[in-house]
Amino acid sequence: MTSPPPLLPLMLRGAAYSPFKRPGTTNTPPPAATSRIDGLQVRADHLTAYERVCAYPTGSPELPVTYPHILGFPLAMRLMSTRTFPLPLLGLVHTSIEITQQQDVSPTGTYELTVDIPELRPHRRGTEAVVVTALRPTGDTAEKPVWESTSTYLARHKTDTREQDQREQQEQPATPLPEIAEWRLADDLGRRYGAASGDRNPIHLHPLTARAFGFPRAIAHGMWTVARCLAKFGARGPVHVQARFRAPVLLPGTVTYAARGPAFELRSAKDGDRVHLTGEVTELPR
Repeated sequence: MTSPPPLLPLMLRGAAYSPFKRPGTTNTPPPAATSRIDGLQVRADHLTAYERVCAYPTGSPELPVTYPHILGFPLAMRLMSTRTFPLPLLGLVHTSIEITQQQDVSPTGTYELTVDIPELRPHRRGTEAVVVTALRPTGDTAEKPVWESTSTYLARHKTDTREQDQREQQEQPATPLPEIAEWRLADDLGRRYGAASGDRNPIHLHPLTARAFGFPRAIAHGMWTVARCLAKFGARGPVHVQARFRAPVLLPGTVTYAARGPAFELRSAKDGDRVHLTGEVTELPR
């Protein structure tokens, strides 16, 4: 492809296939395919809209560290919405992301973007799909991409509950990090981020559509929470980022950003014990 495919048809296709898939009842591997865009160039208006909704500085000579994920998300959806992908797209939950950026990435460059799903793996609450996104300058034959992410998406189904209970009992709550900032999130945040990113999942757009999927109100996009935290952190390449999504952020709402050293987290301002997101940022040598 020469540009990202539209997301809505892919979401509809994935939703149509979802009722016919039964995760946990088969060992079917993920499709051995790669989605690829050649000659990708960043649209300045798209980038600016994304920077503004995530509070990144506009006009920077390098891309925000989370922006290539937005470019690659339609390619991931293209793979996960197929009939041969064994997990149902409906109900699939983004549980973590790991990003490695080897150098500054220019917004004026021309790139090759690839996405593939190398494996499915068991999780204590179901099955996870591992999705790898890689960005390379066009014509670059280096083994390592300049930017790469590994995301995990969880399809929940019944597992060995005894093993699950044992693991959850071993997990000890961490000491809260020092509070840095408090953010009040408007009820239209999901719609504004959806317009900037293209991810118009119904659970993020309106209370009525969110209730159809079991949420009392619309929830913030997980990748918005990561981007907003990294913008505040000031993360810039070369860098390695790890983040785990812990609990959804209901909209409207108020959250607390906290950080110390390489670690950051996002907590509920009303209930400080409720952690929405945890992560770490490690600077890499230039």
